[in-house]
Amino acid sequence: MSKQVYISADYSEDDGDRSVVDTLNIWGNDNLHKVDFIDMSKVASGSVSKNPDCRPCDLKKEFNSQINASSAVIFVVGDKTASRTAGSSCSKANNSQIFNTCTPYKQNTNGYKYCKNFSNSYYVDDSDINEINSYSYLRHEFEQAKKRNKEIIIVYNSTRNESNWLPSYMKGYESYAMPFWKIDSYGRKVGNYNKIKEVLGYE
Repeated sequence: MSKQVYISADYSEDDGDRSVVDTLNIWGNDNLHKVDFIDMSKVASGSVSKNPDCRPCDLKKEFNSQINASSAVIFVVGDKTASRTAGSSCSKANNSQIFNTCTPYKQNTNGYKYCKNFSNSYYVDDSDINEINSYSYLRHEFEQAKKRNKEIIIVYNSTRNESNWLPSYMKGYESYAMPFWKIDSYGRKVGNYNKIKEVLGYE
């Protein structure tokens, strides 16, 4: 039976951590293991974001849904992860007024629109992280995985342990984080799947 595993990562074009995600997706597409990797970029480019009025809270709600359906969540941590703030500019999160404004997802050139939600607790499922919040997308995914007690795997986009890269919201997980890359016997940098496979129950 195929396992769905969610991947959270920084997808910035120039200095993000796409190389790790691309390598994981190659592994997920082979015939050896039955893993369906769902990464943040696929969700963000899916049907929800195609709505021209898609808001950050809509994306976070979809992230919750995908994480809930997953058996584990892989968080890729790079040297810029702790400083990423995309998704955090929600004026409704700290202000109960009705006429708050926000910028629809990837619609910056069109300016602000009034908030679609009349309450800070518009989404009322207490088993999930409320989508109306001032968390970045990356932190929201992490908090949702914790709240839902998902198996959490943290990998550094490095060949070394880089505990100083961990965002403050991942404090306490230092001993669980590990380098994603290793140098093989030919001197090549390759993905090290041993621990990931073990956590996913393949070893």
